[in-house]
Amino acid sequence: MSNEATVHAGNTGAAGPANIASYIDHTLLKPEASEADVLRVCAEAAEYGFKSVCVNPLWVKTVNTALKGSGVLACSVVGFPLGATPTDVKSFEARGAVLDGADEVDMVINIAAARAGDKGAVTEDIAAVAETVHAGGAILKVIIETALLTDGQKVLACQAAVEAGADFVKTSTGFNGGGATVEDVALMRRIVGPDLGVKASGGVRSLADAQAMIAAGATRIGASSGIAIVKGEQGSAAY
Repeated sequence: MSNEATVHAGNTGAAGPANIASYIDHTLLKPEASEADVLRVCAEAAEYGFKSVCVNPLWVKTVNTALKGSGVLACSVVGFPLGATPTDVKSFEARGAVLDGADEVDMVINIAAARAGDKGAVTEDIAAVAETVHAGGAILKVIIETALLTDGQKVLACQAAVEAGADFVKTSTGFNGGGATVEDVALMRRIVGPDLGVKASGGVRSLADAQAMIAAGATRIGASSGIAIVKGEQGSAAY
């Protein structure tokens, strides 16, 4: 269980403009992002006090260096955005990200296995990455890609994440159809209980969106519109 999940447990629905930044993973996952783009996002995260900066593995060293002393965490994605790579490849990728300075890793599950109802395969995939990430002192968030799953498959994926020792479940990559919904966040919170974090990601673009997700049980928000959310404005659809 992550310390952050514990801190926010029982505090859902209480986030206003003054403290919403502490819930936000400021995200830049566009494949065309440049070093200048990444450094800009890091500067924004430090200025606004976001929880982390979430980037593709290529940029973890850059983010880790840029954020030193800021209190903002470095977060990397793994098996992103499809989840359709072998488990040992995901583990290798996760190990590299942690060695490069990632404090957190967001992995995509074996979506095909979840859709097939193969809980064992989903659990094994997550557990291997969790072992690697935890050995490096980082935490693991598990992206179940809710837009591609039925409610029953979402339950299976969340149960697998719990059994595999993950620290968070996360709704979406933002790249495969729909993003986070209040209903999915509530379902995920109900399945994982109070001790795991729940990250709402994909399509969260306003303060009202973020507050609704937190009220439903989210303890983290993944968004490229973090500044707009903090300012009470409407963010763009860009991820």
